[in-house]
Amino acid sequence: MRARDLMTLDFDFTDGDATVREAVELMRRHRVHCLIVNPRDEYDAHGIITDRDIVYKVVATGGDFDKARVHQVMTKPLFIVDPSFDVKFVARLLASNKLTRAPVVEMGKIIGVISVTDIIRRGLEAMDDEPRGLDVEDRSITGT
Repeated sequence: MRARDLMTLDFDFTDGDATVREAVELMRRHRVHCLIVNPRDEYDAHGIITDRDIVYKVVATGGDFDKARVHQVMTKPLFIVDPSFDVKFVARLLASNKLTRAPVVEMGKIIGVISVTDIIRRGLEAMDDEPRGLDVEDRSITGT
């Protein structure tokens, strides 16, 4: 199974100068858990602001949603995922970098977002349709 099979096409963009309140309202309106942050100029890269960023960096610190700016709490640089990446590799990438989601990029364009929730929900659904067998690489069965 590949990232392209699990990614969501529901995502939106915001600017780094937007307030966190504006970002939250946009996330709520579009029912998404992250926004891709547009580059400031042609030499800049995209960022990402997630619900987790907002909780950890604004809510937990007593920050002001109207004063805090997206660029102050976003995550940058981005870890990006190629649509052809195997879902196990994507899961390891997210886990090893303590991320919950990453943009899926094809030929320099963001085409989707993949999250740990996508991997769990859609990945388990797909695995239910596949024949099951013992994975010889899984040493947790023998405890070694």
